Amino acid sequence: MPAKRTHLKRSLDSRSVKALALAAAMMVGTAAGAVAAEPGTSGLPVPRFVSLKADKVNVRNGPNRDQDVAWVFNRAGLPVEVTAEYETWRRIRDADGAEGWVYHSMLSLRRTALVAPWLKGETVPLRSSADSDAKVVAKLEPSVLGVVKACDGKVCRITGDGFDGYVQQNQLFGVYPGEKVD
Repeated sequence: MPAKRTHLKRSLDSRSVKALALAAAMMVGTAAGAVAAEPGTSGLPVPRFVSLKADKVNVRNGPNRDQDVAWVFNRAGLPVEVTAEYETWRRIRDADGAEGWVYHSMLSLRRTALVAPWLKGETVPLRSSADSDAKVVAKLEPSVLGVVKACDGKVCRITGDGFDGYVQQNQLFGVYPGEKVD
């Protein structure tokens, strides 16, 4: 189920362009297949993926409470990418490529992922093991939310409401290409 948001100042066309650019950037990665990260003010790497901690998260135009709310997320657990830090605020990017500022306590280090939110009318196979020819145990719709249990750089084990299995890493928003997650 995709995130419900109230958009105040963005058009659907700009979101589509941003989503395509983000998907392309995620597939390219660096030469080694991993994203280079620098420590942020929190001491954690930037960029990094995190998830939303609450069912209601305000995304602001700038890093303080005086800034206007650009939109509101209405679903806990959604993955977002932290792209910058300023004091206790984090600039985040969502699966549509939209960016804004969120107060740090609204984010969790729990790793989650959306299954191929850029796909339309297709499904992604969930396999019984990490082998590429393993039995398909389910076909996941785009934007299905799962918890990332582990990634080896090519395949991730994800779990969710009624499913547990392995998905190609490049079919997930919430992990970087080549990233290993334990």
